[in-house]
Amino acid sequence: MGALARTAAALALVLLPSFPVGAQLAGNRLSQPIWVYNDWSAYDELSDEAPLTEALAMRELQELLRLRRAGVGFDYYVMDAFWYDPDGGYRRWRKESWPDGPDAWLAACRDNGIKPGLWFSTNSLTHMNPAAKWRQSLTADGTAMALYAGGFLGDFIDVLQHWHDRGVRLFKLDFADFDAAAPGDEQVLAPLEIHRRNRNALREALLAFRRRNPDAVLVAFNGYVGDVGSAKSEVRASVLRWLDVFDALYAGDPRPANVPEMNFWRSVDIYSDRMVRRFEQAGVPLNRIDSTGFMIGDTGTIYGRRTAGWRGMLLLMMARGGWVNTVHGNLEFLDDADARWFAQAQSLYRRLQRDGATRAFGGLAGDREPYGFAATMPGGSLYTVVNPAQRVQTAALPAAPQGRAEHAPGRILFRDPGFAPVLLDRSVRLGPGQLAVVGYGDYADPANDLGIGADIRIPLGIKKLPAHFARTGREIVFAATVQPPANGDLRIIMRQKDSGGATMRSISRTSMADFFTIRATQGGRQLPVLIDYDKIIWSGLAWAAGEIRRRDIAPDQPVEIRLSSADPDLSLSLEGEVYRVDY
Repeated sequence: MGALARTAAALALVLLPSFPVGAQLAGNRLSQPIWVYNDWSAYDELSDEAPLTEALAMRELQELLRLRRAGVGFDYYVMDAFWYDPDGGYRRWRKESWPDGPDAWLAACRDNGIKPGLWFSTNSLTHMNPAAKWRQSLTADGTAMALYAGGFLGDFIDVLQHWHDRGVRLFKLDFADFDAAAPGDEQVLAPLEIHRRNRNALREALLAFRRRNPDAVLVAFNGYVGDVGSAKSEVRASVLRWLDVFDALYAGDPRPANVPEMNFWRSVDIYSDRMVRRFEQAGVPLNRIDSTGFMIGDTGTIYGRRTAGWRGMLLLMMARGGWVNTVHGNLEFLDDADARWFAQAQSLYRRLQRDGATRAFGGLAGDREPYGFAATMPGGSLYTVVNPAQRVQTAALPAAPQGRAEHAPGRILFRDPGFAPVLLDRSVRLGPGQLAVVGYGDYADPANDLGIGADIRIPLGIKKLPAHFARTGREIVFAATVQPPANGDLRIIMRQKDSGGATMRSISRTSMADFFTIRATQGGRQLPVLIDYDKIIWSGLAWAAGEIRRRDIAPDQPVEIRLSSADPDLSLSLEGEVYRVDY
């Protein structure tokens, strides 16, 4: 669940070589890709005041069925956090929200061929109190239960079995705390030994649960996968040891990357792309990664996104190749025309996910090289490509694997509005921050056209201008004077850096527009600066971007630009760049 990731750093584990890599490493427990609806971000009880209720859950089920009638496939419906009574040990539902318990929801899912799923905070007490059987396992600080001692683990597995017997088939396990020591053990056992005992105990218990219930789907979230709080973090190869237990490992909740984009949501896309690549580098097969990259809604967990940029977000989630495709949030925000487009796009990628070969190519979803995901079938290939840089770039498209013929020419099936991509011989030229989908062979059929997006407008041209930003005093304020060009708008990019030159995030409880500021004046007159990062961002932000429209700039007068950060660490600095952009 999204906003709980703010506390994930306290639960991040250092995975150790204490149990063997499972035989399922390169394979997949699932027989085919699955589509999961999760209602988190339709409600948010952490960074917002939108509670989970039975009425909300049943409304989203009806919306799911509406989308399904339009052709969108869904297999599971996961009830995320806070469905439970805080004193019920995961056996009772919260009475004020579910007066009659979950029976109506479980029955409606069953009657409509949807498999229910539930969220569990593995052994951390997340807005709940320890059940009687858990107290012998409770840590000294009262926040979690040891998995290797006391009564917790046995009772937790009994809880999973109880809900499986009631029809639940997907289990989302979040916030595993492998540092949790049984009472007194923190004085006699080394921290690494506590880690080892907890992991081994849970792994063996979950493997036994899977043997008893081979139709259960298990997905691992925070605590199992290491640090996903920053796309700079390295994913340890030892995460592979969970692949014989879980069907998929999640790669982090949606958040902005450390890559500045004029459109905030494109940076969020890039974060998910980069984390998937990080997991792939560690050896996790792409089809075992749940990118958790599709989330709509107007709650704090998704920064009030609603449906901005949702089409590109969906295409990228499918292109990454994961077999657990999770759709979060307010399905009612997608109208019937959106549902038909969703169904067409899903149909295009579904067979490629199941039967094709998906691979990543290009850069590492940073802010320099274009990158993408290629999916290939015997009859053709589909390339989903992103240019994250502040310049026009050409992305080379890898050739199809040997023996898989393609027939030229290719075809651009989808793109952001503005810059018109140019398809060359096995390459495509993209504008700054642009996404495009290119089909070859069977996928170049015009029937596969997905049109032009509506939200993320790409400049027709971009050119970097001379600008030297210098610190103006003790505070984190940097300024430069720029001579505006004769034509075009001005785009200003700011990055926050530490003393070693590494990009550094800041977190604010108020809008980041008040924390990172871009101000411009001309002849003493303040110029309006358009921004898209004016949001409360629970995960933090490391950059700012803004534009000044040509109509607001007087000709032949210099523009003074002032960048500032409210971070209390005065050792931080700001880097600034200025571009001319044409729309």
